[in-house]
Amino acid sequence: MGRTAIVDYGVGNLRSIANAMAYLGLSTQITGEAQALERADAVILPGVGAFPDAADKLRTTGLDRAIAAQAGKKPILGICLGMQLLFDWGEEGRRCPGLGLIGGGVSRIKTPLKLPHIGWNTLTFPSESPLFRGLDQGSAVYFVHSYGAQVERPEDLLAVTDYGGPVTAAVGRGSVFGCQFHPEKSGEVGLTILRNFGGLNP
Repeated sequence: MGRTAIVDYGVGNLRSIANAMAYLGLSTQITGEAQALERADAVILPGVGAFPDAADKLRTTGLDRAIAAQAGKKPILGICLGMQLLFDWGEEGRRCPGLGLIGGGVSRIKTPLKLPHIGWNTLTFPSESPLFRGLDQGSAVYFVHSYGAQVERPEDLLAVTDYGGPVTAAVGRGSVFGCQFHPEKSGEVGLTILRNFGGLNP
């Protein structure tokens, strides 16, 4: 397995992801350099916070172009806000563009339940994906978010959870994947997902 670059742009829980990958014996490098993304065999885009701030930081550093340039060349995994940034747009605070790697957008979750959605919730898989190999319907993972993604193409929807209504839990198109939940905080299920992602590396 090759090395995975974990993108450092100032808005992510980088160390916990790196620790989970190290536990699985997967090599990582935390980096904010475009050249390092080019050299890596896979890329993880983490994120915690607000969509506009994170999108601005990616654009300011040029990492938006660097990440987009790797799409189609190698596996990419967005986690939490990192998944949302894969989409065309987000409207948290103000509407602004994302990376445009997954068609659709991100808006506040429509639910009668309290937001943010925090805690464990189960997954339903409408279609098969190598990211979820070995997992059963109803596997539980850990969420922290108030905004959810709406895919433009139904085939890009890989997992759904229920929080007073259906909420996008994971997406994928080609070699680009996203998890709204935190696999690095989701016990054995999350480790299985990260192991499967690591297995996509050359």
